[in-house]
Amino acid sequence: MVVTARFATPVLFTLALAVPAFDGWMTSWSVPPAQEDIIVRAGEKTLRADLYRPRHPRSAVLLVHGLSPAGRRHPELVRLARLFARHGRLVLVPHFDGLADFHLSGHEIDEVKAALAELRRRSQTVAVAGFSFGAGPALAAAADEDGLAWIGSFGGYGDLRNVILFLTTGVHTFHGRRYSSHPEEYNRWKLASLLTPLVDDPRDRERLRAIAAHRLADPSDDTGALAAEFGPSGRTVMRLIQSRSEAQTTALVERLSPATREQLDRLSAVAAASRLRARLLIAHGTDDDSIPFTESLRLADAAGPRARVVVLDSFHHTGPRPVGRAFHRVTDAAALLGLVDEMLRDSPRERARLDRRAAGLTARWASSDRRR
Repeated sequence: MVVTARFATPVLFTLALAVPAFDGWMTSWSVPPAQEDIIVRAGEKTLRADLYRPRHPRSAVLLVHGLSPAGRRHPELVRLARLFARHGRLVLVPHFDGLADFHLSGHEIDEVKAALAELRRRSQTVAVAGFSFGAGPALAAAADEDGLAWIGSFGGYGDLRNVILFLTTGVHTFHGRRYSSHPEEYNRWKLASLLTPLVDDPRDRERLRAIAAHRLADPSDDTGALAAEFGPSGRTVMRLIQSRSEAQTTALVERLSPATREQLDRLSAVAAASRLRARLLIAHGTDDDSIPFTESLRLADAAGPRARVVVLDSFHHTGPRPVGRAFHRVTDAAALLGLVDEMLRDSPRERARLDRRAAGLTARWASSDRRR
């Protein structure tokens, strides 16, 4: 009885998270949270954001989207925001223009900090979760924050250099163990777009931006004429994107300009993970073809005892696979349930309330057992 009561809410949340059909059934009879557009000020820039407001918010969570043109309105992110709101969380989902354009410039870190400041004005208990390439800026921003309830990295990365190696060659490693898979060609052009803001020469930057846009729209498009106009920095990046050799990729990364390598280090989350003062909750799918699951293991390793990581065999980069072995689904659900339980017990008051409820149920069970 105690276990059932204790995990009733996390079980419902986990089912809705992992099984979209179940979530659709739940939303058909539950009251939808109020949703409003707000503006978040980040220095001289403004961020458009969606705020999901439950009737009685107990705490708040900031969601940082990954590389997606839909940004804050990505269907899976909207579904997750509503799910959190149905469970009493005030949810803020900003639209990060750089990430929506498939870019990482470093400005995202300051934008996440501004969004956290906005949410702190509305709630005493705040958490932040980053997804995919949005997890790096989220962790980097969270490393400078005190008093967060928890920090989440879902499908995120530790070191961008490792991600570059994976996207170009399919190789990834962790603690001496080497993994290899066939790299997705489409992901090369995601990498090209991702690296565009880090190119030093403004003209090469614009050429790479145009090539990435063409090839993302049509991977077979001929962009040779644009590539022929590259200067030295553009040629190095282009050779890096097209590399298929582990040794060549590693050498070309080291040939990037000092400023570009410094930006890669700043945007890499592994250094931030070691400075986090809140719990770090991590999940990653083994079938992720954009960021290898070993990057999440690396984050957990850097964070130490504050981290909890689950690697899910039935998940790919953006969520559960439509088909898979039943055994993997069951074991993944159990692992995910523990992670969800930690997310939902995010405030001291909530943790104390649930503990008191469990203690009361235990006392009543013991009393009725003695009477029997």
